[in-house]
Amino acid sequence: MTFKPVKPKKISTQIAEQIRESILRGEFSPGEKLPPERKLTQMFGVSRPSVREALNMLASSGLVVSYQGGGTVVQSLIDTEQDNALGELIRTRRACALEVIEVRKGMEALTAYYAAQRATPEDIARMEEVLSRMDVQLKNKKPLEDLDAKLHLQIARATHNVIWLHLMQGIFDAMKEFQRGVWHNVYSQGDDTRHLFDHHRRIVTAIGDHNADAARKAMTEHLDFAEKRCTDYIAFNSS
Repeated sequence: MTFKPVKPKKISTQIAEQIRESILRGEFSPGEKLPPERKLTQMFGVSRPSVREALNMLASSGLVVSYQGGGTVVQSLIDTEQDNALGELIRTRRACALEVIEVRKGMEALTAYYAAQRATPEDIARMEEVLSRMDVQLKNKKPLEDLDAKLHLQIARATHNVIWLHLMQGIFDAMKEFQRGVWHNVYSQGDDTRHLFDHHRRIVTAIGDHNADAARKAMTEHLDFAEKRCTDYIAFNSS
């Protein structure tokens, strides 16, 4: 029997491995900042140079990017390019947004389905917290688009499949400008915002009940509604 010598791992390597696992578990979304170096130093009980070396290792592997004075941000596993080609395509060809929504209908019906199967009490509590904030915004007649996106990403996170989370984040980043136009020009009219809130409530209720089929159905109905309103927005801007 032959044994190989055991080599202790460097502290920075151990730190990098823990942060990497946290990212791959979906505990940090693409575009989200890691705790600052000083906080990480306290959390790991190590020196600042060890933390800095660990972050450099993660940056070299493309998992994070560090900005001078701006902290360390988690990169997308799907697209690490800074320029979002899909976002540019939607800006120059609005009808492409409807194609993206068609893709979202398939993807998000499944994220809701899997979230209903896998969501932990903590996941559901995070969704409920976003819903509560949406309710306050609604009563104060303030826009909901940022919270809308946050809720959809929390649902993707509740699948505990990091690929779903990163795919959804990439799509929402690409659609951000278009969706803001829809909210300000279409959803701000009439009772649409209340309908959207009710849609989200049904989705979260189904996930909380761990009813996967009901969650998938509620998400599909919600995105059917969104598709109609996006079509209205495109028609409005084409006239």
